[in-house]
Amino acid sequence: MAKFNPQRVLVTGGNGRLGTELKNILPKADFPASAVFNVTNEKQMKKYLRSRRPSLIIHGAAVISPPVIDKDPAKALEVNIIGTALLSKLCLRYGITLVYISTDYVFDGKKGNYKEDDAVLPVNKYAWSKLGGEAAVRMLDDYLIIRMSFGDKVFPYDKAFTDHYTSRESVDVIAKKLVVMLKAGARGIIHLGHTRRSVYQYAKALGSKKAIGKISIADVPFAVPKDTSLNTAKYKAYAKK
Repeated sequence: MAKFNPQRVLVTGGNGRLGTELKNILPKADFPASAVFNVTNEKQMKKYLRSRRPSLIIHGAAVISPPVIDKDPAKALEVNIIGTALLSKLCLRYGITLVYISTDYVFDGKKGNYKEDDAVLPVNKYAWSKLGGEAAVRMLDDYLIIRMSFGDKVFPYDKAFTDHYTSRESVDVIAKKLVVMLKAGARGIIHLGHTRRSVYQYAKALGSKKAIGKISIADVPFAVPKDTSLNTAKYKAYAKK
């Protein structure tokens, strides 16, 4: 296994929350705009990869809003599933390690403290699209799937779920943990995140410029799994190396 080299890393979704944070941690990595590296454009990606020759791709580009995807799943099909499959095929062709950013929502949320090998069963179309991406990535021999949940450094909403439990962390914390896994040479599936807490507890820990109200998952018009907290023992073992 080759040693992690930030100068040979390419990141998709560089303008998103995670990509923006990774630019601060990995300033020598390549963060191409979607105009020159669109994950739905195989021909364009192939040309770019042949010229730049990265050894590792962090695939963070995705459509992520569950209510938007429930109403119009076509874009999630195109980006999260087909785009990931196209990128996986190119990684296979050029011998590139693929790191896929997935989600805790691949679990049904009935028990929490999910381990990497627990059964997956999404409850909404967003999670199904991300699981479809996972399926494509697992066709490779050299991959890392990171399941996690992250948000802004300051909680941006007026209300937070009191009955949705998670391992969510702020994007700056989760980005650092991701880089720890890259430097450790982790492969397979890894769960990253905080110990179990409600979204409301997470929001209060982050702080906000305004008072944070309470809301239930029963109050929103889209499916939210009750407890998607993750078991992060595997991450902790890698982090000690």
